[in-house]
This record gives sequence, structure tokens and C-alpha cells, in this order.
Amino acid sequence: MKKVSLDIEGMHCASCATLITKRLEKEPGVTYANVNLTTEKATAEFDETKNSDGKIIKAIESLGYKARAIGDNEDKDYESKKRGASLKHARNLFLFSLLFAVPAFLIGMVFMWAGIEIPYSGYILFALATPVQFIAGYGIYKSAFGSLKNKSANMDTLIAIGTSAAYFYSLYVVFFDPMGEQYFEAAAVLITFVMLGRYLEAIAKGKTSEAIKKLMHLSPKIATVIRKGKEEKISVDEVVVDDIIVVKPGEKIPVDGIIVEGQSAVDESMITGESMPAEKKKNDTVIGATINKHGSFKFKATKVGANTTLSQIIKLIEDAQGEKAPIQRFADKISAYFVPVVILIAIISFLIWYFAVGQTFAFSMIIAVSVLVIACPCALGLATPTAIMVGTGKGAEKGILIKGGDALETAHKLYAVVFDKTGTLTRGKPEVTDIVPIGTSENELLKIAASVEQFSEHPLAQAIVNKAEEKKIKLENVKSFKAIPGHGVEATLKGKKIIVSKPEYARRIKKIDRNLDNKIAGLEEDGKTTILVLDKKNVYGIIAIADTIREDSIKAVKDLQKEKIFVYMITGDNKRTANAIGRQLGINHIISEVLPQDKANEVKRFQKKGKVAMVGDGINDAPALAQADIGIAIGSGTDVAMETGNIVLMNNKTTDVVKAIKLSKITIGKVKQNMFWALFYNSLGIPIAAGVLYPFTGWLLSPIIAGGAMALSSVSVVLNTLLMKRKKI
Repeated sequence: MKKVSLDIEGMHCASCATLITKRLEKEPGVTYANVNLTTEKATAEFDETKNSDGKIIKAIESLGYKARAIGDNEDKDYESKKRGASLKHARNLFLFSLLFAVPAFLIGMVFMWAGIEIPYSGYILFALATPVQFIAGYGIYKSAFGSLKNKSANMDTLIAIGTSAAYFYSLYVVFFDPMGEQYFEAAAVLITFVMLGRYLEAIAKGKTSEAIKKLMHLSPKIATVIRKGKEEKISVDEVVVDDIIVVKPGEKIPVDGIIVEGQSAVDESMITGESMPAEKKKNDTVIGATINKHGSFKFKATKVGANTTLSQIIKLIEDAQGEKAPIQRFADKISAYFVPVVILIAIISFLIWYFAVGQTFAFSMIIAVSVLVIACPCALGLATPTAIMVGTGKGAEKGILIKGGDALETAHKLYAVVFDKTGTLTRGKPEVTDIVPIGTSENELLKIAASVEQFSEHPLAQAIVNKAEEKKIKLENVKSFKAIPGHGVEATLKGKKIIVSKPEYARRIKKIDRNLDNKIAGLEEDGKTTILVLDKKNVYGIIAIADTIREDSIKAVKDLQKEKIFVYMITGDNKRTANAIGRQLGINHIISEVLPQDKANEVKRFQKKGKVAMVGDGINDAPALAQADIGIAIGSGTDVAMETGNIVLMNNKTTDVVKAIKLSKITIGKVKQNMFWALFYNSLGIPIAAGVLYPFTGWLLSPIIAGGAMALSSVSVVLNTLLMKRKKI
């Protein structure tokens, strides 16, 4: 199976997207097709033995649209250039229409109402309306004919039928029935309103994709590399893996890599959302497009071009904005049936007024035109994709990467959030938590233990040495270092054999009194690992080590519980340690001693009660993340985290789980608002256009007012969506 991404030009409304989707689904070998109106992109999966990129592009072009395949090495500025060209084209068409529509409106309507006679007005209006109808309206006709050729109909079909009816009837009146009433100005003004609506939509759609544009422009253009022993400035596109790159204070880091020399603080806020600069030293990773604050360093490039973290994030957001949320499918279904139904209502309205009521042909035709024009549900088509775009963009700015509309829609319906313990609720690496000296000082106890442990590679030993470094304690030289497998280490310090070990082994060396035993038991009850420091005569004290809780984890748990969401903790750790961590966090539902492969089964069990999110590090939790309704990967944008989670939290904060849920509520709330107003507007507008109020009030909706209302509804939906940007998460 092959997956192709396509860039499409010429889509105007929801039914354009539906039409292209249906056409692609009919193509041989195509198993999946998705078209997004707002991003103007399509994705198709197909069997290469039955179809090809070229044939799929031809299928789209047969509908009257332009299409091209998008490559991995796409020009970064292409999207903004395309948006700019599209905006310019929409503006020019509107201004061209306006140039002819204004005098047509003045002559055909204003002067007529004022009783001012213009000689040969019918011929003048014909001359003014024709360029609008066939030059400005060319795209409308092209799209309408393309859909009819494929035995379908779209919004352009409604506009083309409505304006053509007004134009050609007026043509007949001017040349064959001079006493009749013409409607050239109505057709010209209608198309002008359509062009205005599309111009305003193009402006608004550009604003919804600001997050991607900002990210694209973050990437630096120049890198300083060392080649043949000399510094050389080259384009970032020319950097290759394993190049050694020099970064000076204030410069942007060109690509992803690992520091080989030097140290600095790096502002990673544009990637992680974290406001504090991250300290970087040798062997630490750096991310392309982040800013070096002070200090110089050299690093080896590990990821370049489309493989950098920034490029992956941009692709991830684009894919998310291209995916349809389930609620969007509802809008697509309505749009697919809506156009034929509206055409039928227009025909029935004409027949009733002309044959049953006995009104004139002109009166009945204008009612039919008004129905066709006001019914265009472009607003319905824009309701979901614009909200998804703004929602995913807003998330990206905060370091919350949402991979699809379905994740954004599901997040606000969660029954439970299941957290992995190690590396998610906790830091994932052991740290010294307690130093309990006996007959000596804390620093002296730590100095003895760290001096002996400095040659051990065990994580607990590293935790003790790190604590000593943190306290700036100078370590002593030791002799005869020896590891005691499964128990600890020993070494000679100042002529004494010092043992640093687990309590079980220490008891073999020396008898431990009851008070010390009680102290050890108390620390272990809190989920801490205890280490004794002793020789054959004395016990110098206890050092307790634990995987410490992240500062934000307690707040995240409390906030989720306030939202009436059940919080579970799942871990492979023993019951005692798991319960101790759970108590500190305020989590009551704890599942311990679970193997990684069994975590998915536990998630499946919770899913019987409702929607479940799994929060993990994206590597050993991969099966559980995949099983959950939403997989939330906490990680610094690793490849596995990117692939596994539906949502990736770039700044490693568990509190961002709550923010993601809040963002989901805001976005889906906005979608529902938009859909309500779009449907309410059409439900109200069609009967009025059909003339139901005319017998009682004498009110009749002219095609010009219908056209203005139609354009306004689309723009109002997009503007309503843009208000989301002001919301705090």
C-alpha cells in the first residue's frame, strides 16, 4: 500500500471536499481518502498494482480542480507563497466583480427606485453583467460542470444555476421582451458577494494556520560547520548527519544533534513551551531552531532536513489539521444530501408560485434563485476544520501536539486517565531523599558513601555520587574496590574496609539494633530503597534513595479529580513502593506489579466503563498507549513518542494532560456553536427565501440580500472560531 499527500487548488466549500473524497473512493485500489477544505490538502492510500499518483491526480483534475503530490523535501515557503497567491487571486476577482457590479446595482436598482430613466439601460446592464457572469464566475461554472460530469452536485452548482437563471432570463427580456423585468444587476451583485465571501474566507483561513507558519519560520537558514579543520558557513539544507556544527551565543541551533564540546543554556520554549532555559553540557541533545543563550559549543548533527524535531512537529500538526474529527463526518453527510434537496426545494417553490398561486414567471423565478443562493451551507463546511486548525495550533504554541481531530474530540469525554508511574508521575531516575547519620555529620556520611560508590555503575551508586557532587563534597581516594553482586560494594578508605550495601547484607556483617531497624522499616514503608554505610565495628548511617515525584504531578492529579475524571496509576513496581507513591500523589486507584505487555489489558478493562486516556513515556508503554482511546506521550519529542501517542506533551509536564483536556472542551464547544448557527441560519433562511412570509407580511427576500447573508454566515463562523485564540488553557 502507498500513501500519497496532495495539494489541491480550487476548493470553495464543504461539498467540494466531499465531492473529491467520493471521486477518490471510487478509484481502483484506493482504500482510504481524506480531503480537508481548510488546509486544501488530500491524503489517499492505494494499492500500487492497481493505481498510481498520476491517475489519482487526473481523477481530481477531472472535477475541475488542480492537484499535485507533496514531497518530503517540500519548499518550506511553498505554503505561505500559495496562501499569498490564493489571497491575491481572491482579492482581484472580488475587485473585478465590484467594478462592474456597483454601476449595475446603481442603474438597475437605485436609479429605478428613484425614478431616474437611463436610455438603453437594459443593454448597459447586459454589458456590465456579462464580464462578472463569465470571467469572475468562470471558476464557479468550472466547478459546477466538473461535479455534474461526475453525477454529483456542490455549492457552486447552486450558485451557477441561480445566477444563470437570473442572467439568461434577463437576456431574453432585453432582446425579446422589452416590457418585461430584467435581473442582470441581481446576478452581478450575487457573484460579487460570492467573491467577497471567498476573499474574506481566504484571509481568515490564513490566520487559522498561523501556528504552522510561525514554526516554519523558526528554522535558521545558515549553519557554521567544521570541514577540513576550518569553520565554514553553509545553508542549513546542505548540513549532513555527523557534521560538527559550531553555535555561538545568541545563535539559533540549525539542526538536531549531540553536544561534543562546551556548555550553555538553551531557550527551548518554541519547541517545549518551557519558559526556563535548559542547561546543556557534553553528551546532551540539542534541538534545531532553539536559541543558544550564552556560551559556545560544538555539536554533532544527528537529524537533518525532514527528520529534525521541528520538521516532525510541523508534519504532525499538518496531519492533525488534515484529519477529520468524527463530528466533521456529520457535517459532510449533511452537505452531501443538502445540495440536491435545495435544488428540489427551489424547483418546488417555483412550481407552487407560478402554477398554484398564479404569480408571474419573473416573481417565481426570483424566489427559486433566492432559495438556491441563501441555502449554500459553506458555513457548515467551515465549522469543524477551522476550529480543529485553531485548536491544534493553540496546543502547539503551548508544547501540546495533537495528532488528529479524533483525539481532540475524544479528550473532553474521558472517564479515566491512567498514568504510568516511572518517568511520568516520577522523574524516572533515583535520587537521594534522606541522609541519616549515626555518630557523624550528614556531609561526612555522604562523603564516605560516595567515595566508595564512585567506581560503581549501578544507578543507586550514581544517585549517591550525584548528591555529593551537588553538595560540592570532595571525594576521597579508595583502594581495593570490589562489587558485591546483588548486595552492594566495598572498598578500603583510610585503612578501614567500608561496606555500602542493602540492609540484608549489612546484617551479615554486624548486628543492627532495633531503633535502626525501625528507621529502615519506616523509610522502606515510604517506598524508598535504603543503603547502610558501615565497617566491621560501626554503622555510619543510612542513605535512602527513591524515584522522586515530579513537582507538577500532584497538581495534575488534583485538577483531573476536580473534573470528575478517575485517576489510575499503573506500574511494574512492587505494591509497597507503588502505594507509597500513590499516597503522596493522592491517587486511590493503584495497579502494581504489572508487566509492560499486560498494561494494555488493564487499559482494556477500564474501557468497559468509558473513554480512557493512557499517559506514558511512549516507549515501554507503547501497547497501552495504542490500546487507549487517547494515548498521551510525555517525552521530549522522541520518535517513538511521536509515533505512539495521539497527543505528545513536549515540555514533559503532567499538568499539560489537564490543558489538553481543557483545549478539547474549548474546541469542540466552538465546533458545536458553529454548526448550530450554520444549521439554524439555513433552516431559517430557506423558508423565508421560498416566500412563506410573503402572503402575511409582503416580505420577500431578494437574491441580493440572500447572497449577502450567505457570504456573511461563512465569515461569521470563521471569525467566531478565531475568538478561541483569546481563551486561556
